[in-house]
Order: sequence, then structure tokens, then C-alpha cells
Amino acid sequence: MSIFYFIAAAGLEISGCFAFWAWLRLGKSPLWLIPGIAALILFAYLLSRSETAFAGRAYAAYGGVYIAAALAWLWAVEGSRPDRWDLIGSAICLIGAAIIFFGPRAAA
Repeated sequence: MSIFYFIAAAGLEISGCFAFWAWLRLGKSPLWLIPGIAALILFAYLLSRSETAFAGRAYAAYGGVYIAAALAWLWAVEGSRPDRWDLIGSAICLIGAAIIFFGPRAAA
């Protein structure tokens, strides 16, 4: 379930932050902030649903998913196709996230 939460959280975080970007950088209405704030609240809630014992580990593993989702946003919403360096970097981050999330842990 954590992977689902990470993917959903990434979409919400990116869209919430993009609402602020649109307002401040693209001259959109301040009304964009209302759904943006709602998305960021839901993002924080979903990220807290992760099945890890420690918040820091959940945030670290989520980071790799966020990077991949940000590049998907770049392509799908902003219309700029990620280049090979974006894809290589994202793959490295996802591998790192998987190691952090799925790596064996010593019993505490």
C-alpha cells in the first residue's frame, strides 16, 4: 500500500506546489491557492499512511517517487519531454528509494 500512497502523495504535492507556481510565476488568480492548499494537506495525510516505522525513512523513500512523478508532470502537464539524463537520474533515484524502503532491517 505504501507505494500507492507515495504515488498519490507525489501527484498531490506536485499539483499543490504547481498551484503556487501558477499564481506567483504564471500570473494566475490567487484562487489557484485554494485547491493548492487542499492538495498539500491531502499530500501530507497520505504520506503519513506509509507502512514504515520512521517518518524520515518514509520521506527518504518517497523522494525517489517524487522525482519520477515530477518528471512525469513535466511531460504530461508542461509539455516538455524529459531527456535521457532526466530518465537516468530518475531511475537512480527510484533504485535508491527501493533500497531504502525494502532493504532488510535489523530488529530493534
